[in-house]
Amino acid sequence: MKPRAFLFVACMVCMATVGLSSGRAAHDGPTEALQRPAHAERASGVAAPLRRVPLGHSSRGRPIWALELAGRDTRSGAILVVGCIHGNECAGIRVTRLLASLRRQGRSAVWLVHDLNPDGTARGSRHNARGVDLNRNFPAGWRAGGEPWDPNYPGRRPLSEPETQAIARLILRIRPETTIWFHQPEGVVRAWGKSIAAARRYARLSGEPFRALRWPPGSASHWQNRRFAGASSFVVELPPGPLPRAAARRHAFAVLALAG
Repeated sequence: MKPRAFLFVACMVCMATVGLSSGRAAHDGPTEALQRPAHAERASGVAAPLRRVPLGHSSRGRPIWALELAGRDTRSGAILVVGCIHGNECAGIRVTRLLASLRRQGRSAVWLVHDLNPDGTARGSRHNARGVDLNRNFPAGWRAGGEPWDPNYPGRRPLSEPETQAIARLILRIRPETTIWFHQPEGVVRAWGKSIAAARRYARLSGEPFRALRWPPGSASHWQNRRFAGASSFVVELPPGPLPRAAARRHAFAVLALAG
């Protein structure tokens, strides 16, 4: 082959390689190439406006924030996702952070609270800094008993803790149609009563098993399901340990599917 012809062929091969590489990067974005669920592809390509909203402070003064991903339809019920309420069960934060980075806009607004219990997370403790199990501190079915740092100590009274007060204010304000509370380590979607239908749908979308289980006394989902007609609040128990990125994406796209 003549030198000029060889040069031309080499350049064409190089340009084709670069083009393929660029196209793949544009399609996949900054994360690794993973197969996206079909329902995720139907989501709007418009980036959702992102708003950071202060909710309050923890017992030790750490700030608690929410992020709002605006929806296309302001009349559509919001979705609230809480990544962590027990400080030693925080794998769900990976899902809420992924949702914030994707910024996919759906019909409904999506509200994200990465960590409702920053003091517990700092200590690696189920409780907040005052030894209260925050998921036993809500009004519905609340039962007094025990001492601080007991496994399910419910606090001195319902909503006695600044963390539960902060999330209750947000819930009463936005009145979410669906709320998802991430926990660990059972690896199951669990719900009771009127929230079973929404929880079953989420379980199908995320590829997780479902179990119908009664709410513990004083739990957030128990309070929400009793307090708000037509709303659903349920628990997603992730497996123990860090959440793999592929699993985080499945859960994130399940939330986006619920958001329309």
